[in-house]
Amino acid sequence: MTTPTEGPAAGDPVAEALTTEERAAEDLATKVLATKVLATKDPATDETVPDEAPPGAGHRRLRLVAWTLVAALLVAGGGLFVMGRQLRDTPATSNAALTDSEATTRVAGDVTNALGKVFSYSPSATAVTKESAKQLLAGKALQQYAALFGQVEKQAAEQKLTLTTHVVRAGVTRLTDDSAHLLVFLDQVYERRGKTASTAAAQLSVTAQLRDGRWTIVEITSR
Repeated sequence: MTTPTEGPAAGDPVAEALTTEERAAEDLATKVLATKVLATKDPATDETVPDEAPPGAGHRRLRLVAWTLVAALLVAGGGLFVMGRQLRDTPATSNAALTDSEATTRVAGDVTNALGKVFSYSPSATAVTKESAKQLLAGKALQQYAALFGQVEKQAAEQKLTLTTHVVRAGVTRLTDDSAHLLVFLDQVYERRGKTASTAAAQLSVTAQLRDGRWTIVEITSR
């Protein structure tokens, strides 16, 4: 008795072709199923997750990244603007004594001229010195000068004193549009009739203000 054979009859090309297609379909179905199982199971939680992203999710993620980048650039730009403003507003950059040589030379010249006049006198010309002080000094400097010059005027007349002041150097330490601070070095020569002249050095801190187009001394401090 002949045992039935499994599969297509030997030599039947149609049966063999059908069997091959069936096997291929089964293999394809097995692969698709395996892919879905792997895609829908979270290995950590064993929970089902979507096997593919919702429509448009990729575009939304790209837009989110783009907006995040734009926000970061705006924040960085704002920070750079603030830093730049701070650098522009620092005391060093707002001090014209470091950037404006013409204005610095002018204030130094005005102060030098004023100090030479108000701190120079002779026994017969103290009135000239006093009048110069009224024009070149103001505020606290004029008040202090007026309080002391009465004594100086009397001594100059009695002792025949002559004082000549030369500004050796006037350095502008700070300068704005209408205010200036200077460090001034002086040489002062004292002469008494019939006596040998003597020289003394002095150092002053001077504050000046721009008034009516001219730098006027408003404060003098001996150092």
